[in-house]
Amino acid sequence: MSDTLHLHYTVDGEDFTRAGEASAGVKKTLRQIGVSPDAIRRVAIVLYEGEINMVIHANGGVIDVDIAPDQIYMVLKDTGKGIADIELAMKDGYSTAPEEVRSLGFGAGMGLPNMKKYSDEMKIDSTVNVGTTVTMTVRLS
Repeated sequence: MSDTLHLHYTVDGEDFTRAGEASAGVKKTLRQIGVSPDAIRRVAIVLYEGEINMVIHANGGVIDVDIAPDQIYMVLKDTGKGIADIELAMKDGYSTAPEEVRSLGFGAGMGLPNMKKYSDEMKIDSTVNVGTTVTMTVRLS
C-alpha cells in the first residue's frame, strides 16, 4: 500500500506530562493531510486514552498508526501486567489505577470504554504478566 502513511511512537511509562504526544502528533498530521475534523477528534480521543493507559498500567509501550485513504489503523502494544478480565475492564468506571494516579486526575475507568465508543473497530489481546495489544480502526468514509 504505497498510499499509506505509517507513524511510530514510543510512549514513556514514567512521565504523565508526555502522555498525549503521540495523539497530538497524529492529530497534527491528519489536519495537514485534510482528514475530516470528526475523524481527527475520534482518533485523538482513542489514542490519548490508550497512551494514558500505557503510562498508568504498563510502563509505556509503542504505538503504530497507518493512515490510508479510507481508514486509520492503530496498534498500541505494551509489555505490562496485562488485563486479567477484559470484560470487567470494559465497564464504565471500572479502574485498577492506584490512588496516586487518581489524585492526578487520571484513572477514572473510562479509557477502554471511550476507546471502544470512538473507534469503529477495537480488539484487545492481553495476557497477564506478558502485555496487551489493542488494535483500533477509525474509518474515513
